Amino acid sequence: MQDLIENIGCFLARRAHRHPGLEALVVVESGVRLTYKQLNERANRIANGLSALGVNKGDRIGFLLKNRIEYIESFFGAAKIGAIIVPLNWRLAPDELKYILKDAGCTLLFYESEFDSAVEALRESETNLQKWVRVGERESRPEFADQYDDLSRSKSSSEPTIRAGDDDPLFIMYTSGTTGRPKGVVQTHGTMLWASLSWNMTCDMRHQDRHLIVLPVFHIGGLLPLISAVHRAQTVVLMRSTDPSAVRAAISSENVTVTHVVTTMFRRLLLEGGDHGTFRLRWVIVGGEAVPPSLVECAAARGIEVLQDYGSTEAGPVTIMSSEDAVSKAGSCGKPHFHTEVRVIDDRGADVGPDEIGEIVVRARHIMKGYWNRPHSTSEVLRDGWFYTGDLATIDSEGFLYIKDRKRDMIISGGENIYPAEVERVLMSHPHIREVAVIGQRSEKWGETPVAIVVLKDGTEMSLDCLISFCRGKIAGYKIPRSVEFVSELPRTVTGKVQKNLLRERFPGPVSS
Repeated sequence: MQDLIENIGCFLARRAHRHPGLEALVVVESGVRLTYKQLNERANRIANGLSALGVNKGDRIGFLLKNRIEYIESFFGAAKIGAIIVPLNWRLAPDELKYILKDAGCTLLFYESEFDSAVEALRESETNLQKWVRVGERESRPEFADQYDDLSRSKSSSEPTIRAGDDDPLFIMYTSGTTGRPKGVVQTHGTMLWASLSWNMTCDMRHQDRHLIVLPVFHIGGLLPLISAVHRAQTVVLMRSTDPSAVRAAISSENVTVTHVVTTMFRRLLLEGGDHGTFRLRWVIVGGEAVPPSLVECAAARGIEVLQDYGSTEAGPVTIMSSEDAVSKAGSCGKPHFHTEVRVIDDRGADVGPDEIGEIVVRARHIMKGYWNRPHSTSEVLRDGWFYTGDLATIDSEGFLYIKDRKRDMIISGGENIYPAEVERVLMSHPHIREVAVIGQRSEKWGETPVAIVVLKDGTEMSLDCLISFCRGKIAGYKIPRSVEFVSELPRTVTGKVQKNLLRERFPGPVSS
């Protein structure tokens, strides 16, 4: 008798068996609606189609797709037969995509017709790709690509042989590469099972919730909610557009009850136009940056609970802050998820005291298996069962975590440590500032000095002297920015994090003081 193994693809099969008629997926832009039985049958056809193409356990498949039905069914289908999914950020340039595909050793690529030109460039590059499966209109299909619809046509919808599970890799998700070439984070069927359990045991995830997924599924912030929603028998409402008016309309028309968004999107959803009286939203998980207490209070007035999230591709869910503590513990990202242990340690590995700054380390069964083909990089961050995040924080006497900054973002000026997030929180309280990022510039005198990159609200003005005067008395003098740059917008990742590496390249200094 075969031993029981946990395979994430089987989440869909089990859900289809228990709740065949429950609506599983609504794709907002296309209007597609599928029950769990229908979605599972489509995933099985893809699984059997991939097997017919010769895809085996451990083969890597690239996904160059936006949020659409083909992504969902292919993900679960590939998982069932033990293929390893490599989600690709479709915003990347062809050379960046080439690096990831080659590094992961992908032999097959799912892609949609919108990316025909990028794929043509990839074909001229050296990769391991042998098969190309295109999603889109058949009329313009290039000769080298198979059509996606043909992959599953005439294939059986019966359950394929389950070839992988537990500690076998499920996907390789590449980091943004802010400090060099991106690294492939390997998450397994088992780590994602525990990540989903941690979400479901920590948050108020309910059977038959209607769960809007608007973050791209190529990112952990979109993929983990998808897995957790199927695990908990929820209806996934999938969108590819992040336009606030479109998202607001979908929340209302599809009776969405829970969702995950980044802070900037949530601010626009709440504060820009429209009546929220038809919203059935119970809670919103917000990540990417700290949520101002005023925004939490604004949401509460509309009956929406705001949960502030901290996690990573490598660690999965780490901490979460409930709305009941959001005002009294402003600036905190909360306490650890249910199946997660968190410590803040000094350079000797000892726990820091309350309100002392140290590095966050995490221990959980949902920590990554490692970086793909990078044992040295893996050993640097996985030590004695703990994942070293590289994030600096304090932890108070009640166990609430306060992120200070990334180790690499810390500014050292005249021997003093400056944590940009601390300065940014002060500047964000200025009524004229919409967004701000603080970086270090080279300084002949101090080594580094802080500079503020500011996005002003429409119709407002500000000078450096005004900024300095505003900061006096709120933070120490050495932390006050010595210069200011005004920009129309800050460069951000798809999950809303400011790309400070790009700002450092644009505003390198040096300055004389």
